[in-house]
Amino acid sequence: MIPRYLVDFDPDGLPVHETDVIVIGAGIAGLFAAIKASKNNRVLMITKKSLFDSNTRYAQGGIAAVISEEDSPEFHRQDTLIAGAGLCDPEAVDVLVHEGPEGVQALIRYGTIFDEEDGHFALTKEGAHSQRRILHANGDATGFEIVRALAKKVQDNPGVELWDDHFVLDLLTEDGVCLGALVQKPDGSRVVVRGKATILCTGGTGQLYRYTTNPEVATGDGIAMAYRAGAVIRDMEFIQFHPTSLCYPGAPRFLISEAVRGEGAVLRNINGERFMNRYHPQMELAPRDVVARAILSEMEATKSTYVYIDITHESPELIKHRFPTIYEFCLNYGLDMTTDWIPVAPAAHYMMGGVRTDLHGETNIKRLFACGEASSTGVHGANRLASNSLSEAIVFGRRIVERIDRLPPAEGRLRIGCAEGRHGSPMGTVVERRLKLQKTMVRYVGLRRDAQGLHKGLDELKRQLPLFQSCLTKREELEFANLLTCALLMTEAALSREESRGAHYREDFPERDDANWRKHTILQREKAIGEEVVGHV
Repeated sequence: MIPRYLVDFDPDGLPVHETDVIVIGAGIAGLFAAIKASKNNRVLMITKKSLFDSNTRYAQGGIAAVISEEDSPEFHRQDTLIAGAGLCDPEAVDVLVHEGPEGVQALIRYGTIFDEEDGHFALTKEGAHSQRRILHANGDATGFEIVRALAKKVQDNPGVELWDDHFVLDLLTEDGVCLGALVQKPDGSRVVVRGKATILCTGGTGQLYRYTTNPEVATGDGIAMAYRAGAVIRDMEFIQFHPTSLCYPGAPRFLISEAVRGEGAVLRNINGERFMNRYHPQMELAPRDVVARAILSEMEATKSTYVYIDITHESPELIKHRFPTIYEFCLNYGLDMTTDWIPVAPAAHYMMGGVRTDLHGETNIKRLFACGEASSTGVHGANRLASNSLSEAIVFGRRIVERIDRLPPAEGRLRIGCAEGRHGSPMGTVVERRLKLQKTMVRYVGLRRDAQGLHKGLDELKRQLPLFQSCLTKREELEFANLLTCALLMTEAALSREESRGAHYREDFPERDDANWRKHTILQREKAIGEEVVGHV
Protein backbone atom coordinates (compact mmCIF):
# COMPACT_ATOMS: atom_id res chain seq x y z
CA MET A 1 0.00 0.00 0.00
CA ILE A 2 2.68 2.49 1.06
CA PRO A 3 5.97 1.87 -0.79
CA ARG A 4 9.40 1.44 0.80
CA TYR A 5 10.77 4.51 -0.98
CA LEU A 6 9.07 7.65 -2.29
CA VAL A 7 11.25 7.88 -5.42
CA ASP A 8 13.20 5.61 -7.74
CA PHE A 9 16.98 5.86 -7.36
CA ASP A 10 20.22 3.99 -7.95
CA PRO A 11 22.69 4.49 -5.06
CA ASP A 12 25.65 3.70 -7.33
CA GLY A 13 24.77 6.63 -9.58
CA LEU A 14 24.59 9.26 -6.85
CA PRO A 15 27.26 11.31 -5.09
CA VAL A 16 27.94 10.36 -1.46
CA HIS A 17 28.46 12.75 1.44
CA GLU A 18 30.13 11.28 4.54
CA THR A 19 29.63 12.53 8.11
CA ASP A 20 29.30 11.08 11.62
CA VAL A 21 25.87 12.20 12.81
CA ILE A 22 22.96 13.24 10.58
CA VAL A 23 20.37 15.48 12.27
CA ILE A 24 17.17 15.81 10.23
CA GLY A 25 15.11 18.83 11.25
CA ALA A 26 15.58 21.81 13.54
CA GLY A 27 13.53 22.99 16.49
CA ILE A 28 14.73 22.47 20.03
CA ALA A 29 15.28 18.74 19.44
CA GLY A 30 17.48 19.14 16.38
CA LEU A 31 19.41 22.17 17.58
CA PHE A 32 20.12 20.75 21.03
CA ALA A 33 21.11 17.32 19.68
CA ALA A 34 23.40 18.88 17.05
CA ILE A 35 25.21 21.00 19.65
CA LYS A 36 25.67 18.03 22.00
CA ALA A 37 26.77 15.66 19.22
CA SER A 38 29.29 18.13 17.76
CA LYS A 39 31.58 17.76 20.79
CA ASN A 40 32.78 14.35 19.62
CA ASN A 41 31.40 14.02 16.08
CA ARG A 42 31.10 15.71 12.73
CA VAL A 43 27.46 16.74 12.45
CA LEU A 44 25.39 17.44 9.35
CA MET A 45 22.12 19.23 10.11
CA ILE A 46 19.52 19.14 7.34
CA THR A 47 16.44 21.41 7.32
CA LYS A 48 13.85 21.60 4.58
CA LYS A 49 13.50 25.35 5.14
CA SER A 50 15.69 26.94 7.83
CA LEU A 51 16.81 26.73 11.45
CA PHE A 52 14.01 29.09 12.41
CA ASP A 53 11.08 27.14 10.95
CA SER A 54 9.81 24.71 13.56
CA ASN A 55 7.06 24.19 16.11
CA THR A 56 9.49 25.21 18.87
CA ARG A 57 9.68 28.74 17.55
CA TYR A 58 5.96 29.20 18.15
CA ALA A 59 5.91 27.64 21.63
CA GLN A 60 4.65 30.34 23.99
CA GLY A 61 3.92 28.80 27.38
CA GLY A 62 7.33 27.58 28.43
CA ILE A 63 9.31 24.59 29.62
CA ALA A 64 8.33 22.42 32.59
CA ALA A 65 11.00 21.52 35.14
CA VAL A 66 11.26 21.17 38.90
CA ILE A 67 12.95 24.39 40.02
CA SER A 68 10.98 25.61 43.05
CA GLU A 69 11.66 24.29 46.55
CA GLU A 70 7.90 23.77 46.96
CA ASP A 71 7.94 21.43 43.94
CA SER A 72 9.41 17.94 43.58
CA PRO A 73 10.08 15.34 40.85
CA GLU A 74 7.37 13.19 42.45
CA PHE A 75 4.77 15.96 42.02
CA HIS A 76 5.85 16.45 38.39
CA ARG A 77 5.72 12.69 37.84
CA GLN A 78 2.18 12.40 39.23
CA ASP A 79 0.89 15.32 37.13
CA THR A 80 2.39 13.79 33.98
CA LEU A 81 0.96 10.34 34.67
CA ILE A 82 -2.51 11.69 35.40
CA ALA A 83 -2.57 13.78 32.20
CA GLY A 84 -1.26 10.79 30.21
CA ALA A 85 -4.42 8.83 31.09
CA GLY A 86 -2.75 5.51 31.88
CA LEU A 87 -0.52 5.25 28.80
CA CYS A 88 2.68 6.92 29.99
CA ASP A 89 5.79 4.78 30.39
CA PRO A 90 6.66 5.37 34.08
CA GLU A 91 10.39 4.87 33.43
CA ALA A 92 10.37 7.50 30.68
CA VAL A 93 8.49 9.90 32.95
CA ASP A 94 11.04 9.33 35.72
CA VAL A 95 13.81 10.21 33.27
CA LEU A 96 12.03 13.41 32.30
CA VAL A 97 11.23 14.72 35.78
CA HIS A 98 14.65 13.94 37.26
CA GLU A 99 16.81 15.10 34.32
CA GLY A 100 14.69 18.06 33.22
CA PRO A 101 16.24 20.60 35.62
CA GLU A 102 19.76 19.87 34.34
CA GLY A 103 18.42 20.25 30.78
CA VAL A 104 17.19 23.73 31.66
CA GLN A 105 20.63 24.57 33.04
CA ALA A 106 22.16 23.42 29.74
CA LEU A 107 19.83 25.76 27.82
CA ILE A 108 20.95 28.61 30.07
CA ARG A 109 24.63 27.74 29.44
CA TYR A 110 23.87 27.85 25.71
CA GLY A 111 22.54 31.40 26.04
CA THR A 112 18.79 31.08 26.72
CA ILE A 113 17.52 33.85 28.98
CA PHE A 114 14.47 32.92 31.07
CA ASP A 115 12.31 35.52 32.80
CA GLU A 116 13.14 36.32 36.42
CA GLU A 117 11.38 38.08 39.29
CA ASP A 118 13.25 39.30 42.38
CA GLY A 119 16.35 37.31 41.45
CA HIS A 120 14.49 34.01 40.95
CA PHE A 121 13.02 32.32 37.89
CA ALA A 122 9.48 33.54 37.23
CA LEU A 123 7.49 30.31 37.35
CA THR A 124 3.93 29.98 36.14
CA LYS A 125 1.31 27.26 36.30
CA GLU A 126 -0.55 25.64 33.40
CA GLY A 127 -3.38 23.18 32.95
CA ALA A 128 -3.14 19.92 34.98
CA HIS A 129 0.02 21.06 36.81
CA SER A 130 -0.23 20.99 40.61
CA GLN A 131 2.70 23.40 41.08
CA ARG A 132 4.24 26.47 39.47
CA ARG A 133 7.04 24.91 37.42
CA ILE A 134 6.84 26.54 33.98
CA LEU A 135 9.85 28.67 33.06
CA HIS A 136 9.19 31.22 30.33
CA ALA A 137 11.07 33.82 28.30
CA ASN A 138 10.04 37.31 27.17
CA GLY A 139 6.68 36.66 28.77
CA ASP A 140 5.12 34.42 26.13
CA ALA A 141 7.91 33.89 23.58
CA THR A 142 9.78 31.00 25.19
CA GLY A 143 10.18 28.93 22.04
CA PHE A 144 11.49 31.87 20.05
CA GLU A 145 14.08 32.65 22.73
CA ILE A 146 15.27 29.03 22.90
CA VAL A 147 15.56 28.83 19.11
CA ARG A 148 17.41 32.17 19.04
CA ALA A 149 20.00 30.98 21.54
CA LEU A 150 20.48 27.48 20.14
CA ALA A 151 20.49 28.57 16.48
CA LYS A 152 23.28 31.06 17.22
CA LYS A 153 25.23 28.30 18.95
CA VAL A 154 24.80 26.05 15.91
CA GLN A 155 25.69 28.76 13.40
CA ASP A 156 28.88 29.58 15.34
CA ASN A 157 29.84 25.90 15.69
CA PRO A 158 32.51 24.67 13.24
CA GLY A 159 31.57 21.07 14.08
CA VAL A 160 28.08 21.48 12.58
CA GLU A 161 27.58 21.66 8.82
CA LEU A 162 24.19 23.11 7.92
CA TRP A 163 22.13 22.31 4.81
CA ASP A 164 19.09 24.59 4.59
CA ASP A 165 16.39 24.11 1.93
CA HIS A 166 17.21 20.41 1.52
CA PHE A 167 14.47 17.76 1.60
CA VAL A 168 15.21 14.34 3.10
CA LEU A 169 13.35 11.88 0.87
CA ASP A 170 13.94 8.65 2.77
CA LEU A 171 16.10 6.83 5.27
CA LEU A 172 18.54 4.32 3.79
CA THR A 173 18.64 0.95 5.55
CA GLU A 174 20.34 -2.40 5.07
CA ASP A 175 19.64 -5.49 7.21
CA GLY A 176 17.80 -3.50 9.89
CA VAL A 177 20.52 -0.84 10.21
CA CYS A 178 20.16 2.82 9.19
CA LEU A 179 23.11 3.85 7.03
CA GLY A 180 21.99 7.40 6.30
CA ALA A 181 19.50 9.24 4.11
CA LEU A 182 18.60 10.10 0.55
CA VAL A 183 18.46 13.90 0.21
CA GLN A 184 17.12 16.19 -2.49
CA LYS A 185 19.04 19.44 -2.98
CA PRO A 186 17.44 22.81 -3.77
CA ASP A 187 18.26 22.34 -7.48
CA GLY A 188 16.43 18.97 -7.58
CA SER A 189 19.56 16.81 -7.70
CA ARG A 190 19.99 14.04 -5.13
CA VAL A 191 22.76 12.89 -2.83
CA VAL A 192 23.30 9.94 -0.51
CA VAL A 193 24.33 11.07 2.98
CA ARG A 194 26.06 8.45 5.12
CA GLY A 195 26.71 8.55 8.86
CA LYS A 196 27.15 6.32 11.86
CA ALA A 197 23.87 7.63 13.34
CA THR A 198 20.76 9.46 12.11
CA ILE A 199 18.47 11.50 14.39
CA LEU A 200 14.92 12.35 13.32
CA CYS A 201 13.97 15.77 14.74
CA THR A 202 11.30 16.53 12.17
CA GLY A 203 8.47 17.68 14.44
CA GLY A 204 4.79 16.91 14.29
CA THR A 205 1.80 16.50 11.99
CA GLY A 206 -0.30 19.63 12.53
CA GLN A 207 -0.76 20.21 8.79
CA LEU A 208 -2.99 17.14 8.67
CA TYR A 209 -5.71 19.54 9.79
CA ARG A 210 -7.06 22.70 8.23
CA TYR A 211 -6.89 24.52 11.56
CA THR A 212 -3.59 24.16 13.38
CA THR A 213 -1.19 26.13 15.56
CA ASN A 214 1.73 24.53 13.69
CA PRO A 215 3.76 26.16 10.89
CA GLU A 216 3.55 24.93 7.30
CA VAL A 217 6.61 22.69 7.71
CA ALA A 218 4.81 20.37 10.19
CA THR A 219 3.94 17.66 7.65
CA GLY A 220 4.97 14.51 9.54
CA ASP A 221 7.99 13.83 7.31
CA GLY A 222 10.06 11.99 9.93
CA ILE A 223 7.23 9.71 11.05
CA ALA A 224 6.37 8.86 7.45
CA MET A 225 9.94 8.11 6.34
CA ALA A 226 10.54 6.06 9.50
CA TYR A 227 7.40 4.03 8.78
CA ARG A 228 8.55 3.38 5.21
CA ALA A 229 11.91 2.22 6.58
CA GLY A 230 10.25 -0.33 8.90
CA ALA A 231 10.34 1.57 12.20
CA VAL A 232 7.62 0.91 14.77
CA ILE A 233 5.11 3.77 14.92
CA ARG A 234 3.16 4.02 18.16
CA ASP A 235 -0.07 5.72 19.34
CA MET A 236 -0.83 7.76 16.22
CA GLU A 237 -4.46 8.22 17.31
CA PHE A 238 -3.40 10.62 20.06
CA ILE A 239 -3.11 14.08 18.56
CA GLN A 240 -3.68 16.98 20.91
CA PHE A 241 -5.96 19.83 19.93
CA HIS A 242 -5.07 23.03 21.74
CA PRO A 243 -8.30 24.42 23.18
CA THR A 244 -7.60 28.09 22.54
CA SER A 245 -6.35 29.29 19.18
CA LEU A 246 -7.39 32.69 17.90
CA CYS A 247 -10.53 32.41 15.74
CA TYR A 248 -11.06 35.75 14.04
CA PRO A 249 -11.75 36.77 10.41
CA GLY A 250 -8.53 37.47 8.53
CA ALA A 251 -6.26 36.20 11.31
CA PRO A 252 -4.28 32.93 11.30
CA ARG A 253 -4.97 30.32 13.99
CA PHE A 254 -2.55 31.93 16.41
CA LEU A 255 -1.99 30.12 19.71
CA ILE A 256 -3.43 31.75 22.83
CA SER A 257 -1.17 30.10 25.37
CA GLU A 258 -2.45 27.89 28.17
CA ALA A 259 -0.48 30.21 30.44
CA VAL A 260 -3.20 32.84 29.88
CA ARG A 261 -5.62 30.53 31.69
CA GLY A 262 -2.84 29.74 34.15
CA GLU A 263 -2.75 33.42 35.06
CA GLY A 264 -6.50 33.56 35.66
CA ALA A 265 -8.30 33.86 32.31
CA VAL A 266 -11.76 32.30 32.08
CA LEU A 267 -13.70 30.82 29.17
CA ARG A 268 -17.13 32.14 28.19
CA ASN A 269 -19.57 31.06 25.50
CA ILE A 270 -20.99 33.62 23.08
CA ASN A 271 -23.74 34.38 25.59
CA GLY A 272 -21.07 35.49 28.05
CA GLU A 273 -21.58 32.53 30.38
CA ARG A 274 -18.61 30.89 32.06
CA PHE A 275 -19.04 27.18 31.36
CA MET A 276 -16.06 25.03 32.43
CA ASN A 277 -17.63 24.37 35.85
CA ARG A 278 -20.09 22.10 34.00
CA TYR A 279 -17.31 19.92 32.59
CA HIS A 280 -14.48 19.47 35.11
CA PRO A 281 -13.61 20.41 38.72
CA GLN A 282 -10.33 22.00 37.57
CA MET A 283 -12.39 24.23 35.27
CA GLU A 284 -10.18 26.22 32.85
CA LEU A 285 -7.08 24.34 34.05
CA ALA A 286 -8.46 20.89 33.25
CA PRO A 287 -6.44 18.67 30.85
CA ARG A 288 -6.41 19.98 27.29
CA ASP A 289 -8.59 17.26 25.80
CA VAL A 290 -11.34 18.01 28.34
CA VAL A 291 -11.20 21.77 27.70
CA ALA A 292 -11.12 21.32 23.90
CA ARG A 293 -14.19 19.05 23.86
CA ALA A 294 -16.01 21.34 26.33
CA ILE A 295 -15.42 24.27 23.97
CA LEU A 296 -16.68 22.21 21.04
CA SER A 297 -19.84 21.31 23.01
CA GLU A 298 -20.48 24.97 23.85
CA MET A 299 -19.95 25.99 20.23
CA GLU A 300 -22.49 23.42 19.10
CA ALA A 301 -25.00 24.33 21.82
CA THR A 302 -24.82 28.04 20.96
CA LYS A 303 -24.47 27.50 17.17
CA SER A 304 -21.21 29.45 17.15
CA THR A 305 -17.77 28.91 15.62
CA TYR A 306 -15.93 30.14 18.71
CA VAL A 307 -16.02 30.87 22.45
CA TYR A 308 -14.27 33.68 24.32
CA ILE A 309 -11.22 33.74 26.56
CA ASP A 310 -11.50 36.60 29.06
CA ILE A 311 -8.62 38.01 31.10
CA THR A 312 -9.97 41.57 31.27
CA HIS A 313 -10.30 41.34 35.07
CA GLU A 314 -6.50 41.31 35.39
CA SER A 315 -4.52 44.55 35.30
CA PRO A 316 -3.44 45.87 31.89
CA GLU A 317 0.14 46.02 33.22
CA LEU A 318 0.17 42.29 34.06
CA ILE A 319 -1.31 41.32 30.69
CA LYS A 320 1.14 43.42 28.66
CA HIS A 321 4.14 42.30 30.73
CA ARG A 322 3.26 38.60 30.88
CA PHE A 323 1.87 38.17 27.36
CA PRO A 324 3.50 40.81 25.14
CA THR A 325 3.53 38.62 22.00
CA ILE A 326 -0.12 37.59 22.27
CA TYR A 327 -1.16 41.14 23.23
CA GLU A 328 0.60 42.69 20.21
CA PHE A 329 -0.65 40.01 17.82
CA CYS A 330 -4.28 40.43 18.87
CA LEU A 331 -3.92 44.22 18.76
CA ASN A 332 -2.87 43.97 15.11
CA TYR A 333 -6.34 42.60 14.40
CA GLY A 334 -8.19 45.18 16.48
CA LEU A 335 -8.51 43.03 19.61
CA ASP A 336 -7.28 44.42 22.95
CA MET A 337 -6.75 41.69 25.56
CA THR A 338 -6.99 44.23 28.37
CA THR A 339 -10.56 45.22 27.43
CA ASP A 340 -11.86 42.64 24.93
CA TRP A 341 -12.85 39.02 25.19
CA ILE A 342 -10.78 37.14 22.60
CA PRO A 343 -12.58 34.67 20.27
CA VAL A 344 -10.95 31.23 20.32
CA ALA A 345 -11.54 27.68 19.08
CA PRO A 346 -9.61 24.38 19.22
CA ALA A 347 -6.87 23.67 16.65
CA ALA A 348 -4.52 20.73 16.01
CA HIS A 349 -1.44 21.28 18.13
CA TYR A 350 0.75 18.33 19.17
CA MET A 351 1.32 14.69 18.21
CA MET A 352 1.70 12.48 21.29
CA GLY A 353 2.49 9.38 19.23
CA GLY A 354 5.30 8.92 16.74
CA VAL A 355 8.38 6.79 16.17
CA ARG A 356 8.77 4.43 19.12
CA THR A 357 12.08 4.74 20.95
CA ASP A 358 13.79 3.31 24.01
CA LEU A 359 15.01 5.44 26.91
CA HIS A 360 18.02 6.54 24.83
CA GLY A 361 15.96 7.62 21.85
CA GLU A 362 16.87 4.63 19.66
CA THR A 363 14.25 3.03 17.41
CA ASN A 364 13.92 -0.64 16.48
CA ILE A 365 16.16 0.19 13.49
CA LYS A 366 19.75 0.25 14.69
CA ARG A 367 21.54 3.62 14.47
CA LEU A 368 18.22 5.41 13.87
CA PHE A 369 17.11 7.75 16.66
CA ALA A 370 14.08 10.02 17.09
CA CYS A 371 13.79 13.07 19.31
CA GLY A 372 11.10 15.63 20.09
CA GLU A 373 7.59 15.57 18.66
CA ALA A 374 8.45 12.98 15.99
CA SER A 375 9.26 10.45 18.70
CA SER A 376 7.17 8.32 21.04
CA THR A 377 9.34 8.01 24.15
CA GLY A 378 6.46 7.10 26.44
CA VAL A 379 6.50 10.41 28.32
CA HIS A 380 3.21 11.84 27.05
CA GLY A 381 0.87 8.84 27.04
CA ALA A 382 -2.59 9.65 25.70
CA ASN A 383 -2.45 13.37 26.50
CA ARG A 384 0.69 15.50 26.93
CA LEU A 385 1.02 17.58 30.07
CA ALA A 386 1.48 21.24 29.11
CA SER A 387 5.11 22.37 28.58
CA ASN A 388 6.57 18.86 28.90
CA SER A 389 7.47 18.81 25.20
CA LEU A 390 10.44 21.17 25.35
CA SER A 391 11.76 19.32 28.43
CA GLU A 392 11.44 15.98 26.67
CA ALA A 393 13.45 17.20 23.67
CA ILE A 394 16.47 18.30 25.71
CA VAL A 395 16.42 15.36 28.14
CA PHE A 396 16.24 12.71 25.43
CA GLY A 397 18.47 14.70 23.06
CA ARG A 398 21.28 14.42 25.61
CA ARG A 399 20.61 10.70 26.11
CA ILE A 400 20.67 10.08 22.36
CA VAL A 401 24.09 11.70 22.02
CA GLU A 402 25.42 9.65 24.95
CA ARG A 403 24.39 6.49 23.09
CA ILE A 404 25.81 7.72 19.77
CA ASP A 405 29.16 8.58 21.34
CA ARG A 406 29.57 4.89 22.20
CA LEU A 407 28.75 3.65 18.71
CA PRO A 408 31.54 2.23 16.53
CA PRO A 409 31.88 3.54 12.97
CA ALA A 410 29.22 2.27 10.58
CA GLU A 411 30.04 -0.63 8.29
CA GLY A 412 28.41 -1.88 5.13
CA ARG A 413 27.05 -0.11 2.10
CA LEU A 414 23.68 0.33 0.47
CA ARG A 415 23.45 -2.39 -2.14
CA ILE A 416 19.95 -1.88 -3.53
CA GLY A 417 18.08 1.25 -4.55
CA CYS A 418 14.52 1.49 -5.83
CA ALA A 419 13.28 0.86 -9.37
CA GLU A 420 9.48 0.70 -9.43
CA GLY A 421 9.18 2.36 -12.81
CA ARG A 422 7.31 5.40 -11.57
CA HIS A 423 6.19 7.76 -14.32
CA GLY A 424 4.04 10.84 -14.81
CA SER A 425 3.19 13.70 -12.52
CA PRO A 426 0.51 13.46 -9.81
CA MET A 427 -3.01 14.06 -11.09
CA GLY A 428 -4.61 17.32 -9.97
CA THR A 429 -3.05 20.14 -8.00
CA VAL A 430 -1.32 19.32 -4.73
CA VAL A 431 -2.92 22.35 -3.05
CA GLU A 432 -6.36 20.96 -3.84
CA ARG A 433 -5.41 17.46 -2.65
CA ARG A 434 -3.93 18.78 0.57
CA LEU A 435 -7.04 20.80 1.38
CA LYS A 436 -9.25 17.78 0.71
CA LEU A 437 -7.10 15.63 3.02
CA GLN A 438 -7.27 18.28 5.76
CA LYS A 439 -11.05 18.51 5.47
CA THR A 440 -11.32 14.72 5.66
CA MET A 441 -9.24 14.66 8.84
CA VAL A 442 -11.24 17.48 10.48
CA ARG A 443 -14.54 15.81 9.62
CA TYR A 444 -13.75 12.21 10.50
CA VAL A 445 -10.55 12.08 12.61
CA GLY A 446 -10.89 15.23 14.71
CA LEU A 447 -11.88 15.92 18.29
CA ARG A 448 -14.76 13.42 18.12
CA ARG A 449 -14.69 10.15 16.23
CA ASP A 450 -16.82 7.10 15.55
CA ALA A 451 -16.48 3.91 13.50
CA GLN A 452 -18.72 5.06 10.66
CA GLY A 453 -16.83 8.32 10.19
CA LEU A 454 -13.41 6.71 10.52
CA HIS A 455 -14.30 4.13 7.85
CA LYS A 456 -15.47 6.95 5.55
CA GLY A 457 -12.29 8.88 6.20
CA LEU A 458 -10.14 5.83 5.52
CA ASP A 459 -11.93 5.19 2.23
CA GLU A 460 -11.42 8.80 1.12
CA LEU A 461 -7.74 8.71 2.03
CA LYS A 462 -7.16 5.41 0.22
CA ARG A 463 -8.43 6.98 -3.01
CA GLN A 464 -5.24 9.06 -2.96
CA LEU A 465 -2.92 6.01 -2.89
CA PRO A 466 -2.13 6.07 -6.66
CA LEU A 467 -0.03 9.16 -5.84
CA PHE A 468 2.77 6.84 -4.71
CA GLN A 469 3.17 5.50 -8.26
CA SER A 470 3.81 9.00 -9.66
CA CYS A 471 7.15 10.75 -10.05
CA LEU A 472 7.33 13.06 -7.06
CA THR A 473 9.86 15.85 -7.38
CA LYS A 474 8.48 19.08 -5.88
CA ARG A 475 8.60 19.71 -2.15
CA GLU A 476 4.83 20.13 -1.91
CA GLU A 477 4.32 16.75 -3.63
CA LEU A 478 6.72 15.00 -1.28
CA GLU A 479 5.16 16.67 1.76
CA PHE A 480 1.72 15.58 0.62
CA ALA A 481 2.91 11.98 0.31
CA ASN A 482 4.13 12.16 3.92
CA LEU A 483 0.88 13.77 5.09
CA LEU A 484 -1.12 11.03 3.36
CA THR A 485 1.02 8.38 5.06
CA CYS A 486 0.48 9.91 8.50
CA ALA A 487 -3.24 10.43 7.86
CA LEU A 488 -3.67 6.74 7.01
CA LEU A 489 -1.72 5.67 10.09
CA MET A 490 -3.69 7.97 12.37
CA THR A 491 -7.06 6.90 11.01
CA GLU A 492 -6.22 3.19 11.24
CA ALA A 493 -5.01 3.60 14.82
CA ALA A 494 -8.12 5.60 15.79
CA LEU A 495 -10.36 2.93 14.26
CA SER A 496 -8.51 0.22 16.13
CA ARG A 497 -8.84 1.80 19.60
CA GLU A 498 -12.43 1.10 20.66
CA GLU A 499 -12.52 3.32 23.75
CA SER A 500 -12.09 6.97 24.71
CA ARG A 501 -8.84 7.96 26.39
CA GLY A 502 -6.96 11.24 26.58
CA ALA A 503 -6.95 13.04 23.25
CA HIS A 504 -8.75 10.15 21.50
CA TYR A 505 -12.53 10.38 21.90
CA ARG A 506 -14.90 7.84 20.34
CA GLU A 507 -18.57 8.77 20.50
CA ASP A 508 -19.45 5.09 19.96
CA PHE A 509 -17.11 4.06 22.82
CA PRO A 510 -17.31 7.07 25.16
CA GLU A 511 -15.79 5.39 28.22
CA ARG A 512 -12.18 4.63 29.09
CA ASP A 513 -11.66 0.85 29.09
CA ASP A 514 -8.59 -0.09 31.13
CA ALA A 515 -9.49 -3.79 31.10
CA ASN A 516 -9.11 -4.08 27.33
CA TRP A 517 -7.31 -0.95 26.13
CA ARG A 518 -4.60 0.03 28.58
CA LYS A 519 -2.08 -0.64 25.83
CA HIS A 520 -0.42 1.07 22.91
CA THR A 521 -1.32 0.74 19.25
CA ILE A 522 1.56 -0.35 17.06
CA LEU A 523 1.93 0.21 13.31
CA GLN A 524 4.74 -1.23 11.21
CA ARG A 525 4.96 -1.43 7.44
CA GLU A 526 3.82 -4.73 5.90
CA LYS A 527 2.53 -5.93 9.28
CA ALA A 528 -0.99 -5.98 10.72
CA ILE A 529 -1.81 -3.32 13.31
CA GLY A 530 -0.68 -4.55 16.71
CA GLU A 531 -0.76 -3.76 20.40
CA GLU A 532 1.83 -3.33 23.13
CA VAL A 533 1.15 -3.63 26.85
CA VAL A 534 1.87 -0.59 29.00
CA GLY A 535 4.39 -0.94 31.85
CA HIS A 536 3.00 -0.96 35.38
CA VAL A 537 2.56 2.44 36.99
